Amino acid sequence: MSNSNLPRQVRSVLEASPDALPLQELLTLVDNFVLECTSPESEALLFHLEDLQNIHHEVFDHSSLYQTEVFLAVLYHLNPILPPTLIISWFDIVFRPALREPKLPTSSVKHAKELVVAALQKTEEVYEQKVKEFRRRLMDLYLLDAFNEGSGADVLEWAELNEEQRNKRSHWKRNLEDILLKFGAKRPEDLMTEVHIHFETPDSRLQLLMFLNVYISDPSFTISSNVLATHPLTRSILRSLMLDTSSAVCTTGLALLVKLLPLYAVHARPSLKSILGELFAVLSRILVWKERPPASFPESTYEPLDQSFEQELERERNRLMTIPIRPDFQWRRLELTFDATTSLPPPLRPYFTILYYLYPSNVLKFLSSPAQYLVNLPLPSPYTLNWSEALPQDEIRRRSERLLREHVCHPLLVWRDAAAELSENEFWAKYTASRITSEASMLDVRNSALGLQLHDRSIQDKVEVAHDDGLPAHLISPIDITNEKATIALQDMIDMTVALKSNLDVEIIHPESQWPYSLFAFPPRLANRENLEKEIPSHIVQIISGLQRELLLLRNELNSELWLSRENVQHIGRLYQDRIIAKHAEAERQGLYNKLRNYRARVVALEKELYEHKQQASSAKNKYAEWNNELQKKLKELRDEKKAWVNEEAKLRKAEKEVKALFDAQGKLLADAQNQVFLLQTQKKETQHKVDRLHDYERQIEQHIKMQRLWDDDFAMFNERKEQMDVMRSQYQQMKMQVESHQRAQVELESSARAQRLRIQVLEAQLAQAQTAHHSHRRKHLAETEVTSLIAEKTALLNTNKRLKDQNNELKDEVEELRAMVEILKAQHSGHKGLISSPRASPVQSSLHSES
Repeated sequence: MSNSNLPRQVRSVLEASPDALPLQELLTLVDNFVLECTSPESEALLFHLEDLQNIHHEVFDHSSLYQTEVFLAVLYHLNPILPPTLIISWFDIVFRPALREPKLPTSSVKHAKELVVAALQKTEEVYEQKVKEFRRRLMDLYLLDAFNEGSGADVLEWAELNEEQRNKRSHWKRNLEDILLKFGAKRPEDLMTEVHIHFETPDSRLQLLMFLNVYISDPSFTISSNVLATHPLTRSILRSLMLDTSSAVCTTGLALLVKLLPLYAVHARPSLKSILGELFAVLSRILVWKERPPASFPESTYEPLDQSFEQELERERNRLMTIPIRPDFQWRRLELTFDATTSLPPPLRPYFTILYYLYPSNVLKFLSSPAQYLVNLPLPSPYTLNWSEALPQDEIRRRSERLLREHVCHPLLVWRDAAAELSENEFWAKYTASRITSEASMLDVRNSALGLQLHDRSIQDKVEVAHDDGLPAHLISPIDITNEKATIALQDMIDMTVALKSNLDVEIIHPESQWPYSLFAFPPRLANRENLEKEIPSHIVQIISGLQRELLLLRNELNSELWLSRENVQHIGRLYQDRIIAKHAEAERQGLYNKLRNYRARVVALEKELYEHKQQASSAKNKYAEWNNELQKKLKELRDEKKAWVNEEAKLRKAEKEVKALFDAQGKLLADAQNQVFLLQTQKKETQHKVDRLHDYERQIEQHIKMQRLWDDDFAMFNERKEQMDVMRSQYQQMKMQVESHQRAQVELESSARAQRLRIQVLEAQLAQAQTAHHSHRRKHLAETEVTSLIAEKTALLNTNKRLKDQNNELKDEVEELRAMVEILKAQHSGHKGLISSPRASPVQSSLHSES
């Protein structure tokens, strides 16, 4: 089918015509269309996009989930050729409704997210300005249009919404957050730039910090941590922690820094050192943070306090928060986010723990003299006063004492001082972020005892659950709001708080999909928002503000706990991997050790063999030198004899020159031939002797090597078997002597027991005779005395008999055990079959192991 019919096919599928193609075939046509558009003739086919816009204006129905699914699938497959301007122009009419619809299939929502993220990533110069505006608009939508848990107006509006509207708003915020997170994973610097721009607005800082908490908790952020370390956003976060007075913002910012510092330590150590002064300044500010009362109090009968007096009191209590900011900083301070509830100080313990782990000496040096340390860095003061005037140093030292007592001594304090920490390589330079997080948490003394506490608590909980299974559940009494004044028991409030903050299973007997309107004491729908806010009682505003703050802090704490759990799991996995590697290394080391031992034995044997060969070669060389000397002597003798023959021949030649001339020539030739034959025979004999000797040496060497090995093995095995036999003979003799002694003791005990039994029978007979004569009045007193003594003696004999029986039983058990040992020893002794039999275990040791 030609791609020119693609717009018509898309229209027919959207209209659900009878002749419409299935969705998969339509998407196949779209893929073919994309391939053609990416070819050199792609410009001729781009007019189909205009037809697609016309189809959307004419046919598309926003209330139809099927049409939305089809249209998003077509756009997703057209993504490679779609310009970002088209996606930006269709965002409000196509993508925004789709991202707000909770009933839309997950695949369609994923297509919409991917298209928006693809448009955000375009870097062409033609679309650069529009893409930047689109990024800023998405961030504005996330901050202003999505539900904000830190806004009182959003909470009141949320209370009026039904379940469907709440699902849409939750779905809309979750999808916007996913889009920003995916965009941040691919283009972290651009996302941080947008966050930095919006961070200048004080009202957006809490929501941006919560978003950054989610963004940093994502595992993909690890590779982007060095980008954030050098980005101006980090300075803005630190400046917010130093200057803003909102406890919720500072709490969220501290949780963010606790996650960032291990990542900076691993991926951006120079940047971490550059912001060390700001980190200590934040520490000093949180140390002196004090609880602040709510800005608006509930209605009361008391007269309002003087505002000037309140301001002066606040300046005295939280002096660092009221110092003016330097004008050149151009920073707008964020005041109380929840002004209807008490502002508690941010939790400082995790932040102090991670700083104390990374730079312990510098932390102690800073706490000893905070102002002087910041001046020496140097770090300019953000206030109109210098550091020595702005920081209450005595209060910082006093408040830091408890933190120092609750942390163990860092080992690095013994090895390095503050200057060495900053100049030399850090001890955690090769650590992972998960290891830094886990080891830092162990500096807290509470974590060292946590395991024992949890173990004891689990045992107590099991006992309590076993005893409380039959008890009825405790119900919180309902609140009567029919009267003008509500009566609430303090115990019920405490029970509710404890139940919600503990790990108990809380059962809600009448769940509702939305907040009860009776809580607000006004009609659920009002036309004017201002009238709604005016009619809310002040105590309800304070409750809502407190609940908002606690909800945000709990979510922040949950996010931190999830992140900490993930880091601990990674650290546990790394420790397990190190353990496996250590086991493998130990096995490999043991194998190498065994090989080394074998190689050493072989080297010793080869050195011994080499020494023998050297001795044999030396003796052969000496024999060869002697034999060569003999040959030289013989040759000299032959030469002398030859000279004598020549002289004699010369004398004869003078006499018979003519007759014996031919004979002399033949004699010379014969002498030469004889010499050659003699030399050849001599050389043959010499060579044959060497060859025979070499063959004999080789056979002897092989035989000696075999005999030496057999002899060494048999001799070692014989010595080992001999030692084992000696040990077993000595053990056998000892066991035999013990058995004989126990048998003699048993015979003695049996004879003693028989004598005691006879004595008991005699005493019983005497007792019977004494009882028959009891009625005799003349011997009454004597009989009673004798009976009493007999009874006492009988009791003593019975006790003695019982003790002897127990001893007898124990001796019998020992005899049985000794007999079993003897049988085992006999069996093992009879099992030896020579010197080469395998060694057996000691029967005494085997019996001891079986008893243990």
